[in-house]
Amino acid sequence: MAGFWGLLGGSALVLGAAIAWVATLPQRLIAAIMAVGAGVLISAVAFDLMDEAYRQGGFTATATGFLGGALAYTIANIIVSRRGARHRKRSGSNPDERQHGAVESSGAAIAIGALLDGIPESVVIGISLLDGRGVDAVTVAAVFLSNVPEGLSSAAGMKRAGRSARYVFGVWGGIALASGVAAMIGNVALAGATPGMIAAITALAAGAILAMLVDTMIPEATEATHDYSGLIAVSGFLLAFVLSKSGG
Repeated sequence: MAGFWGLLGGSALVLGAAIAWVATLPQRLIAAIMAVGAGVLISAVAFDLMDEAYRQGGFTATATGFLGGALAYTIANIIVSRRGARHRKRSGSNPDERQHGAVESSGAAIAIGALLDGIPESVVIGISLLDGRGVDAVTVAAVFLSNVPEGLSSAAGMKRAGRSARYVFGVWGGIALASGVAAMIGNVALAGATPGMIAAITALAAGAILAMLVDTMIPEATEATHDYSGLIAVSGFLLAFVLSKSGG
């Protein structure tokens, strides 16, 4: 079940790639979707992941995991960005200006960057099933919404760079499968873990997700939506907040 929900969240990458392959969407629409996803993820981090981590492990385990996740993501992101994946969430449509980074990027670096973004999210999905109450719908929705524009924009860049459909869908399909595997591993590996360990891992994923938002999603979302990005993100945050407090 954990693998299924992780795969569902990762499948949004394939959906985004498919949309990019058959249609050209307005730049602002892509950025708006990314802004909604950012708002939902911020709410999930604040009200689901960190609250749950603190409840299970207290402040020390939560703070240590949170800072550790942010540090680990930042180091890994710097490495993949310098190898061509800096603009893997690029939301623009102008091939000369907006998509330049995506067109020139290494396909392998973009794929690794997408894995870097997706693994913490998938692990959290797997962990959310450990308490027997079912999957955290807010987290799954947040992951799905954040993955659609990433698959869309990066696939558009790959298409402009002359990549074949087999290559593009092979990359994103493989990452979607890896997301399912990561969720399953997170669930199985932590099934017998202590509350403190689960808290630390949950907070580690939360730190990585928040660092990803600030480093990649939010800059790309605000680039096109400008004055409206804050309002759009707040709408996504409110939606996730209502779902969280109403039981998802």
